[in-house]
Amino acid sequence: MMADDRVLLPLAAATRPLYAGVDLGGTNIKAALVDDAGSLLAFHTEPTHVSRGPEDAAARMGRSVHTLASLAGIATADIARVGLGSPGPLDIPNGTIVRAGNLPGWDDFPLRDRVAAHSGREVTFANDANAAGYGEFWVGSAKEASSLVLLTLGTGVGGGIIIGDVNVEGAHSHGSECGHILVDPAPTARMCPCGQPGHLEAYTSATSLKAMARERIAAGATGSLAAAVAGGEELTPILVAREAERGDALATDVLMEVARWLGIGIVTLMHAIDPETVLIGGAMTFGREANPVGRMFLERVKDEVHRRTFPVLAERTSIRYASLGGDAGSIGAAGLARLDHRRKHG
Repeated sequence: MMADDRVLLPLAAATRPLYAGVDLGGTNIKAALVDDAGSLLAFHTEPTHVSRGPEDAAARMGRSVHTLASLAGIATADIARVGLGSPGPLDIPNGTIVRAGNLPGWDDFPLRDRVAAHSGREVTFANDANAAGYGEFWVGSAKEASSLVLLTLGTGVGGGIIIGDVNVEGAHSHGSECGHILVDPAPTARMCPCGQPGHLEAYTSATSLKAMARERIAAGATGSLAAAVAGGEELTPILVAREAERGDALATDVLMEVARWLGIGIVTLMHAIDPETVLIGGAMTFGREANPVGRMFLERVKDEVHRRTFPVLAERTSIRYASLGGDAGSIGAAGLARLDHRRKHG
């Protein structure tokens, strides 16, 4: 969902209780106010300013909850609970970021409790990709499904697993780390940014897409993508998708290679979980079904899945793109807060 696509529900039409969701990213903080049915009432975003440190960000995340209340014309006390999605790895019971790779200096900071203190509301803490997964499960592409796996393709690869309204967090707060399933045990496997070889993220992230393209150009590949890079254009997934749409063989080959590895990873997840729906989201979805490159990418993923999985799973598992875009995390965080509120208050 892009900013221009957001439709805000009038407060008079809202179903109470109301919930706020905050999605912490390395670039931006996004906050959403939703009603009990998941309809959006207010939205706020601002830069994260990572270098200012975690306490400064926690204060601004807390203030964002007050801002949402003001935008909607309610008191902050009218917000039943706040959900907070954060990059991991996390210690969810203790409310801390264990090791914040894209948030240097934030390790072991008591983020949940500091946001609660600044907002004045109780906070539900979750991995950001899990929160996005719950957003899609609640009101997005999987709202009719009983279970889902969400893979978010961006700088890295995040994952969310929802089974019957249960957000799979795991015994050690590392559940649903789908980007780190092993897909290539070979000695020559690509290295994941986490420091381990052969993980799905090493083959299906924007970082790996760019690395594959650079390696092939360095090895002598030619064509419009290579010419664009040689001419000074920045090598990005958008550039690769543009040149693939124009028929460039290198761009197309690299995209299809990423799709192949993504299909392999999805098969492993399907065999472990048997979800009703698998969604592909994040920034690297190539215009989704509305774009020929997005359609081509998805079809290649499905082809690989169908080649490798059981016939029943190939026939019955829905594999498609997510629909909430960059709002999935904040809406999903609010949805997880709603679950906690219902558990505690009936």
